Amino acid sequence: MTSHFDNRGVVYKGPGEVAVESIAFPELSIGKRKCNHGVILRVLTTNICGSDQHMVRGRTTAEAGLVLGHEITGQIIECGSDVEFLHPGDVVSVPFNIACGRCRNCKEGNTGICLNVNPARPGAAYGYVDMGGWVGGQAEYVMVPYADFNLLKFPDPEQAMEKIKDLTLLSDIFPTGFHGCVTAGVGPGSTVYIAGAGPVGLAAAAAAHLLGAACVIVGDMVTDRLKQAESFGCETIDLREDGDMADKLEVILGEREVDAFVDCVGFEAHACGCNHGQEAPATVLNSAMQITRAGGQIGIPGLYVTEDPGAMDDAAKIGALSMRFGLGWAKSHSFHTGQCPVMKYHRPLMQAILFDKVKIADAVNVQMISLDQAPEGYADFDGGAAKKYVIDPHNSVKS
Repeated sequence: MTSHFDNRGVVYKGPGEVAVESIAFPELSIGKRKCNHGVILRVLTTNICGSDQHMVRGRTTAEAGLVLGHEITGQIIECGSDVEFLHPGDVVSVPFNIACGRCRNCKEGNTGICLNVNPARPGAAYGYVDMGGWVGGQAEYVMVPYADFNLLKFPDPEQAMEKIKDLTLLSDIFPTGFHGCVTAGVGPGSTVYIAGAGPVGLAAAAAAHLLGAACVIVGDMVTDRLKQAESFGCETIDLREDGDMADKLEVILGEREVDAFVDCVGFEAHACGCNHGQEAPATVLNSAMQITRAGGQIGIPGLYVTEDPGAMDDAAKIGALSMRFGLGWAKSHSFHTGQCPVMKYHRPLMQAILFDKVKIADAVNVQMISLDQAPEGYADFDGGAAKKYVIDPHNSVKS
């Protein structure tokens, strides 16, 4: 058993404010119950996610004091007595989904909606509102339960550290973008529209290329993000410009619809054109039905919530959006929502990284920062930076 060290983490203080504070060192326990199936990790990298930003903006019911962070890569320093196949020193990726491996949904591969790890609803995650109260991993140390089931062990620790900027994205963003494309039906020769060029949108665009898409089009309102998408072969649409989406697609494709649509924006969407400064939470979903071909599929990895205190109207505050669902029905669209079940994808995506089939860190523009720089990273990310901030709590990563 390891001796306890000091521990610090990124703590949500209230709308618009996070701080790095001393927090409790993790223990192998869940409440008062011993967690013999868990491990304690020394966190090597932990990423700032757009989903974290929704909380920090005050757009969820998250309470002050929450330790943030659900994208975690670490090295095991202590194992519970029931952990059989992992050992201290192993370098591992932590799926953001916390899953028991025992319930019906886990056994079916639907680890994003595990039935046993959150008393409030199916599904749990580290450091996230309404997701079971688990302590987040934007910290120096964190506890991971059901370790044998949840963790992806990298085959060579030294190789893992050499590729850590890519491998750190396996905990959420890369599988989530890939899942959005898979559920949208992306395959060889597909034409794809990706709504949003934040980190998940850029990861989805890279995933679409990996899946063999013929043309990947990314729409956003931030110039630097559009340039980042162009840097690895995407076509782009500046959504601040007026005009019909179908007309813009026709200029690029010679057609007015795409085969597949991936929503990487979610509920804080804004209107396009001259009204781009105004929130319009259903606009991406309505655009998806407009510009996806009949019989096409729409992947929705972008976050939609059941409660949004900062919403523009009472309906949106409870997640009720004004959608032209009849259009989607008439075009026989398939809609795929919910958290990405990371374990469906993280091992093959790890292989793609290790064998140099994808440069995902370059695609999303990974920028390493220290734990103390996390508040600055949150502020910059919220301002639309075309970067994926990765926190290195122990200065473990060579520049």
